[in-house]
Amino acid sequence: MTPAKSPQSMKQAQTMKPATAAQKLGVHLPATPESFQAEPISRQQLNQWIADPPEWLVELRKTGPHPRPVVAHKLGVSNAGLARGEVTEPLTTVEISELLQKPPTWLVRERSTHAEVNEENARVKALKAYKRSQRGEGSARV
Repeated sequence: MTPAKSPQSMKQAQTMKPATAAQKLGVHLPATPESFQAEPISRQQLNQWIADPPEWLVELRKTGPHPRPVVAHKLGVSNAGLARGEVTEPLTTVEISELLQKPPTWLVRERSTHAEVNEENARVKALKAYKRSQRGEGSARV
């Protein structure tokens, strides 16, 4: 008779596709090493890279090319703003810096729009919090 396996030993390691791991790490998948792109990534490996990034990850985060959400954040615009500005390719840190130093018309307009949207979202959130506090709901949440 074989010994019964514990639930721990039967549990499979949770893995994710390289594209998902790249997204969670904030890097552009095609710029990652081939070994990263070839195999599923375990949750444990991802957490290890977050805590202690390897040299390739440090360099990629520093110089790019950066994925769309990172480019949008660095430029202070939305992903839709990038599309309206016809930025379709990943950009490097140098290219982003050049855009910020001499912003084209679309970037100035999109940064303004993005700031207005953020201000409106903050106003609505504050108004909802105020209304909750007036009803006495604020103290019940932890």
